[in-house]
Amino acid sequence: QVRLVESGGELVQAGGSLRLSCTASGRTVSSYASGWFRQAPGKEREFVAAISWSGHNTDYADSVKGRFTIIRDDAKSTVYLQMNSLKPEDTAVYYCAASLNSGVYDVTHDLLEYDYWGQGTQVTVSS
Repeated sequence: QVRLVESGGELVQAGGSLRLSCTASGRTVSSYASGWFRQAPGKEREFVAAISWSGHNTDYADSVKGRFTIIRDDAKSTVYLQMNSLKPEDTAVYYCAASLNSGVYDVTHDLLEYDYWGQGTQVTVSS
């Protein structure tokens, strides 16, 4: 069992930065792949970023490439999403997730491959 708790979401102006945190308990973050997803009102949950079990591979949605970075701190059992140059279209509830059955070097965009989810944190970007 893995429990994930997100934090760091808030209201920010366009062009600003935020760092979201996802702290895990029950199993260390270095033993599974992690991902960040987001869901805007009236839209489906979508992939944002992922990091492999090994920590060697990362991947990003095209809409956030060059602006967002997924970082893992094994000592703190925490996965971060550093978000820079925020845009109003980044407004959403952001969720972190854990994929326990991924390969060591795999990163996955498919939310169905994630086994545990946090409760979400709201990010609002004003124009």
